[in-house]
Amino acid sequence: MTDDAATAPSDVWSALVVEDDPDSGAFTCTVLEKRAGMRAVVAQDADAALAALGAESFDLVVIDVELPGRSGLQILPEVHRLAAGVPVIILTAHNRVDYAVGALRGDVDDFLVKPVDVELLASRATTLARRGRERREANRTKTVLAVGAHPDDVELGVGGALAAHAGAGDQLVIVTLSNGSMGGDAEVRHKEARAAAEIVGAKLIHLGFEDTHLDPASGPITALEDVVRDVRPDQVYTHSNHDWHQDHRAVHQTVQVATRDVRDLACFQSPSSTVDYRPNRFVDIAEHLETKLLMLRAFESQAHRAYLAEDVVRATARYWSRFSVGRYAEPLETMRTTLRLPPSAGGLPGNLGHG
Repeated sequence: MTDDAATAPSDVWSALVVEDDPDSGAFTCTVLEKRAGMRAVVAQDADAALAALGAESFDLVVIDVELPGRSGLQILPEVHRLAAGVPVIILTAHNRVDYAVGALRGDVDDFLVKPVDVELLASRATTLARRGRERREANRTKTVLAVGAHPDDVELGVGGALAAHAGAGDQLVIVTLSNGSMGGDAEVRHKEARAAAEIVGAKLIHLGFEDTHLDPASGPITALEDVVRDVRPDQVYTHSNHDWHQDHRAVHQTVQVATRDVRDLACFQSPSSTVDYRPNRFVDIAEHLETKLLMLRAFESQAHRAYLAEDVVRATARYWSRFSVGRYAEPLETMRTTLRLPPSAGGLPGNLGHG
């Protein structure tokens, strides 16, 4: 076994082998399973291969050129569309120049001639599968979920961070649990929240629970679990439990339960946060502060709130920049993370945790 094959990840790679000859297909699968530690699936023609790619994800595709109906080279565009970023190895029993040229034009990762050396196939398969997964992870956008108790909570707490995520191409979802009726007309506040969300291209979800009466066990947890199941977030922002507002604490508890399978959860600061709020991450929002202010301007019905005044928002972000590398920052209190955070309260300056 080669060094490459010996370093397969703990979560097993999977390969699709497209081969019409049963013996050749069985041989290739055996090599991938026994020598490269992969799970291998066989498709015996082009249609079966494309159906398999549409039904599940693979880390590698190994295709024979000569297939019944359409050839392996002919289906390459569809393979790349269905399995974007997944490496492809072409196998053929005929070392023909036109096959090699077709493979190169079809953007394949390797071209091997049968009979293939067992160790060579295992080594190339493992190397390409690893490289493909790393490339896909590096290019993958995140889905970011931000949950607030009332309209404007999320925008005030992490508006800059959300703008940075949007600039990185991440998908944004903002959830507001209550209609905010205690702070003004619920319909007006909903329209304002929608306008703010549109500035960063976020999807807005209003769950409509009664303002000041949020009880995690009386519906919010189940409702948010449905949202999480639908959007499948990679990263979540919400209120801290260190807050004197009962709705904020209720939302924190709701999110803790409903997003229990999400690996990254951080809590933003609210105007009602207590002195026990202790951030350990500081997001550099110098390039996104104006976008945050634009989002907050959408909440015209709340313009009388002192904490929404632009000079206060700027001053707050300027203060937290003491712990960051930029001029303006937003603080986050880490609950769960895949990042390596230093032990000091200085946190990870400017790091959004974007892979």
